[in-house]
Amino acid sequence: MKSLTILALLALAGCSATPTSIVQRPTSVRPMLPEPALASNGAIYQAAAYKPMFEDRRARHIGDMLTISITERTNAMKAGASSGSKSGSVSFNAPGLLQSRLGVNVAANAANKFADGDNQSATNTFSGVIGVTVTEVLSNGNLIVAGEKQIALNKGVEFIRFSGMVSPDTIGAGNTVASTQVADARIEYRTNSQIDRAEMTAMVSRFFQSLLPF
Repeated sequence: MKSLTILALLALAGCSATPTSIVQRPTSVRPMLPEPALASNGAIYQAAAYKPMFEDRRARHIGDMLTISITERTNAMKAGASSGSKSGSVSFNAPGLLQSRLGVNVAANAANKFADGDNQSATNTFSGVIGVTVTEVLSNGNLIVAGEKQIALNKGVEFIRFSGMVSPDTIGAGNTVASTQVADARIEYRTNSQIDRAEMTAMVSRFFQSLLPF
């Protein structure tokens, strides 16, 4: 029965699944349909075909793309200490007749000391580049962006996901934004892996071979 349980666990391990995500979905959207062109009235200015001469291609519509430069670095430290001590003593003599005959004296001393210290530290570094799509334009002009990148390596897939709110004032040349300038940023790097049939067969073979007497 135990061997069947182990085989079942190995079989389940061979099935890969998409890891859970903290990033807001969806991670990409299609651009909105263009408004129908107005009929030409013969004037030089046509709103449907107007393109400013000096306007850049800064992302501002749903479906536009930005490049997020991920440069996250966090460092946290915590230290604490505590100490204490406690002591006490007690003594008494046997009263009257017992003391003169037996000389009974009783004394007790007790002392207790303790000290405790705690030091914790955590450092995280995450760097990379990912393309995201504008999924929503807020009333104040800020952009809600999200994106996902999947990289398949051998027997596993790496998932890089990003979402957050971008102010148009922070968009640089080439529609690039630093992740440190993104509000409500959610960045994750996760992987899923699977055990292929060859490795699973080798594990099962080694298990049964370990039961042989020679």
